[in-house]
Amino acid sequence: MNFCSACGAQVAQKIPPGDNRLRYVCDACHVIHYQNPKIVAGCIPAWEDKVLLCKRAIEPRYGYWTLPAGFMELDETSHAAAVRETLEEANAKVEILNLFAIFNLPEVSQVYMIFNSNLLDLNFSAGAESQEVSLFSEDEIPWDELAFLTIRYSLKFFFEDQKKQSYQLHTGDIIGRGANHRFLTGPKTRY
Repeated sequence: MNFCSACGAQVAQKIPPGDNRLRYVCDACHVIHYQNPKIVAGCIPAWEDKVLLCKRAIEPRYGYWTLPAGFMELDETSHAAAVRETLEEANAKVEILNLFAIFNLPEVSQVYMIFNSNLLDLNFSAGAESQEVSLFSEDEIPWDELAFLTIRYSLKFFFEDQKKQSYQLHTGDIIGRGANHRFLTGPKTRY
């Protein structure tokens, strides 16, 4: 950040009085510009023993498969964001059942909130951000072509829970990227 969005003057990084972190602070109007993590909300749209995945038509990870998910908008709930993203990316209508996973990605300042959901019908098609959409059973998932670690963990936990017919809230921190990442499991909550 170079300039203050309140007055246009240059900003400097400093620790404001009473704080313990570097922040962008305007020396002219003294506004402190806080930067916070982005929230990504999405769904695991299920139909019987299958889940709906979208093949990305945008970067990052163009051409890789993902669950329908994206950044929350202002004035929107996490549930509404998950439903909206599913409609935008897969033209699919869902019923949210419960919160299924919360993953923290501190290196990219993101928090993922993934919801269990049921597809309301089989009228789905690729949205503007998807090349194609399709239903997959566990053994059909293109595991080596998944776009993000959050998607891999969501699907892994979903199919494990599906086999037990007992769903729980999965939480954890994904530290690092690719093959060198670590997954630190948080506490489990059964539904």
